Amino acid sequence: MTEPLTNVTNETDTVSVWTPYEPDDDAPWNLRRVVHLHRRVVFGACWSEIQRDLAQGPAAAVTRVIDGKVRAEGVPEGFEQLAGVIGAAAVDSGSAERLQAWWLYRCLFSPHPLEERLTLTWHNHFATSNLKLHDLRLMKQQNDTLRTHALSPFGVLLRDIVHDPALLEWLDASSNRAGQPNENLARELMELFTLGIGNYSEDDVKEAARALTGWMVRQNKFRNLESLHDEGEKTILSRTGNFDGDDLVDILLAHSATAKRLAWRICSMFFGEATAGGEAIEALAAGLTERKLDIGWAVETVLRSQKFHAAENLGGRILGPAEYVIGAVRALEMLDPAPSTVALAEWVGRLGQDLFYPPNVGGWNEGRSWLNARTALGRINFATALVEGKLSSTGQPFDPTRLAAKHGQDTDALQIVRFHADLLLGGQPSDGWCERLLEKLKPHVKDDAELLRKAVAGIFSSAEAQLA
Repeated sequence: MTEPLTNVTNETDTVSVWTPYEPDDDAPWNLRRVVHLHRRVVFGACWSEIQRDLAQGPAAAVTRVIDGKVRAEGVPEGFEQLAGVIGAAAVDSGSAERLQAWWLYRCLFSPHPLEERLTLTWHNHFATSNLKLHDLRLMKQQNDTLRTHALSPFGVLLRDIVHDPALLEWLDASSNRAGQPNENLARELMELFTLGIGNYSEDDVKEAARALTGWMVRQNKFRNLESLHDEGEKTILSRTGNFDGDDLVDILLAHSATAKRLAWRICSMFFGEATAGGEAIEALAAGLTERKLDIGWAVETVLRSQKFHAAENLGGRILGPAEYVIGAVRALEMLDPAPSTVALAEWVGRLGQDLFYPPNVGGWNEGRSWLNARTALGRINFATALVEGKLSSTGQPFDPTRLAAKHGQDTDALQIVRFHADLLLGGQPSDGWCERLLEKLKPHVKDDAELLRKAVAGIFSSAEAQLA
């Protein structure tokens, strides 16, 4: 583990913006905050994991998340070997749906779900689509690279990803050569991956494209063809020299705007559209600059902070489709047997997140864009299909009574529904919320088993369940 950030002062004189969280009467370590941590960061949790973290406190809970020891249930023996076999078979099959299912398998069963959650974030940051590539082997290779460096210093991730064949093909790098510069890679490298809009000029883009000449993909591998490289002097961001692509990456990593954009990306992941506020981003960027853009340090600093656990951050971020779908399966402990991951991937796509097919170079907009009339109805339909057993090979409906009894809960209808509200939402949204849900459903069911299944689907379909 790294040392969380405290007492960082930036140019705005913001001190201790990222003060570590210490539970008190105003912000107790309670069920709501434990569920918040799991739903926001690691695709949800089983009841035993929630109770363990509630008992042992926030420091231990975050340590488990960071160290990849958060999951107490459902991790198959030999997970990495099995995932490797599934991934290789998916690539060999030529089926994008099977590759999507492989990734959701990892999200559902990995002992280190934070890595998968960050891989999802980097997939959106370095958005690359198979719609243009038509090469699942390259898409999986990129996905593996994003996972390998999910918590690394950003420079390590960036250097690897700008040599990644899928990204280079996606951004037309192979048509970029001396005398005929193609600006696509240079532009997105500055605009999306590092500096952000407003921190470079069009001349910088043109000169950066010249620096990148000669970077090619040959036989599905990165090649730097010196014969196609522009050897002339270039001026990029007020620096002049005979720069090549690696020099350009060094220049961008050293620029203060890169630390700020990285801080924004991390805060967006953990805080949503409102992020954490300008001062917080500036302070995190200052800490990142001091620590060579260490992603792991920044993530741990955020997760241990008072700001992350503050009341205003609870239930304030709309879950993306993959988070929503995987979180539902894990919370309900549908792990043995699990629903078909091919079916889960299909639902994730229906809800607006077609993995390996982001809509453009900017990725998915996230936030409120995840919810519209179509996708809101889709989430209701997914929750219903899940509890009715329609996504499982067995066809067996979910049994809320059995799950409640497994964890020592009372098994009258109201207590079962309250248990599932605690499990999925961290508690009832308001007094009498579960009673009202049951009363609304009773006229439309034939027996108690159907009533309870519809109640669980209703909890998942509620406005509160879309938020983490």
